Amino acid sequence: MSDDLVPDDLWERVAPLLPPRPPRRHRYPGRLPTDDRAALRGIVYVLRKNVSWRDVPAERTGCSGVSAWRRLRDWTEAGVWPRLHEVLLAELRKAGLLDMDDCAIDGSPIRALKRGAHTGPSPVDRARPGSKHHLIVDRHGTPLAVSLTGGNRLDVTQLTPLLDAIPSILGLRGRPRHRPGRLFADRGYDYDKYRRMLRARGITPKTARRGVPHGYGLGKTRWVVERTSAWLHQFKRLRTRYEIRADLHLGLLQLACSIICLRRLRTSF
Repeated sequence: MSDDLVPDDLWERVAPLLPPRPPRRHRYPGRLPTDDRAALRGIVYVLRKNVSWRDVPAERTGCSGVSAWRRLRDWTEAGVWPRLHEVLLAELRKAGLLDMDDCAIDGSPIRALKRGAHTGPSPVDRARPGSKHHLIVDRHGTPLAVSLTGGNRLDVTQLTPLLDAIPSILGLRGRPRHRPGRLFADRGYDYDKYRRMLRARGITPKTARRGVPHGYGLGKTRWVVERTSAWLHQFKRLRTRYEIRADLHLGLLQLACSIICLRRLRTSF
């Protein structure tokens, strides 16, 4: 069985976070449950290839698409993906690869083919149903937190939720790091109310002003968040929202962020 989908370094970090399985019945135990690593292969396969769950190739992943979807549901409800992301962020900080002195924030719209929570008429897609990925990254483009909203939500509405979603990142002695030093944002965040809120949190706002032509000012710093959004959309399942359940799409988004963090760790060795 090829493990190009779930290499050892990813599995070693995921396995301790998985909830224990319920004990099997002694009488009429039924079929053996799908192996957890095989289920993760199925999830990652869908995330990368964007096939329907029923089309997951069991001969390659070792599990059916239905089993993979059920584990995605169970592990999402158990909070596995944000904990995995937090573990990897701590490892990056310990390795000196996390720089939160300068961070950037942005949102990117996607089409939602099915209605559900956190969908809305997209202003950039002729009012078709859509959602938005909201993302905050460090100086190098490492994803620190993500959120999901309807396509008609303003980016600035997710400023406070994204800052609150950044975990207390361990990895070094002393206090954990949980907030940026400076935060770079585009014109969609140009509100004095939010500048005051950032300063009250000890964060220096660096927001582009309305009326300033594109290509000037903060673009040389903000490009890292746009690059990370492009990295996320290399996972084909995230280019369009197929899941009706918003928590499952967000779980896939958080898993993709963790894989990006792991790639950065690998390049440092």
